[in-house]
Amino acid sequence: MIESFQNIEFEPFLLSFKLAGITTIILFILSLPLAWYLSQTKSKIKPFIEATTALPIVLPPSVLGFYILFSLSHNSPLGAFFEDTFGIKLVFNFTGLVIASCFYSLPFMVQPLQSGFESINKNILEASYISGKNKFETILKVALPNMKPSLITAIIVTFAHTVGEFGVVLMVGGSISGETKVASVAIYEMVEIMDYTSAHIYSAIMLIISFFVLLGVYAFNRKQKFSGFIK
Repeated sequence: MIESFQNIEFEPFLLSFKLAGITTIILFILSLPLAWYLSQTKSKIKPFIEATTALPIVLPPSVLGFYILFSLSHNSPLGAFFEDTFGIKLVFNFTGLVIASCFYSLPFMVQPLQSGFESINKNILEASYISGKNKFETILKVALPNMKPSLITAIIVTFAHTVGEFGVVLMVGGSISGETKVASVAIYEMVEIMDYTSAHIYSAIMLIISFFVLLGVYAFNRKQKFSGFIK
C-alpha cells in the first residue's frame, strides 16, 4: 500500500484540473449572455433552446462523445477545415478535450445562471436601466452581485463535473499521457489491468475532492440564505 502511494502520478489530476479550469472559464463567458437571454425572453423558441442546452444531462456520454468525435474528425467539414487550413487536429489532443467538455458541461453552467437571473427582482433591473446602465453593465454590476449563490454553484459544479468526466473525454481524446489521460481515464485503465490498489487510491482522491467541492457549495449557499434572512 505504501509503495502504491509512492507511485501515484499526479499528472492525470493536474490535467483534469487544467481541463476543468479552462472549460469553466470558456463556459462562463459563453453561458452568461445565453442564460441572460433565456431568463428574459418570452420567445417561442425558448423551450427549444433550453432543451438543446440540457441534452448532455440525459444523453449517454457515449452518444454525445460519438457525435462530437464525428463532428471534429478529419472526415467532417469542420475537422477537415481546421486540419487543412491551420494544421490543427481537433480530436485526440487537449484541444479536442476542451471542446468536448464545453458541450458536456454546458447545462451545468447555463441552468444555475438562468435560475439566478430569474430570481432577481425585476424592479432592481428596471432601476438599473433607468439610471442609465446598459444591459452589459446591468448584468455585471447589478445582476451578478445579487445572485451570488447561483453564480458560485454554476462555477463550482461545472468545474467539478468536468473533473469527473469519463465517457466523452475517452472517446474524443483517448488516453495519451500528458495530453488527454485525465484522472478518470487513468482509473479506468487501472481497473482494466486489475491494479485495484491504485484504482482505490485514485478513486478515493476523486471522491474526497468531489465531496468537499459539493460541501463548499452547500455551505456557501446556506450561509447566503441565512445572511439574507437576518437582513
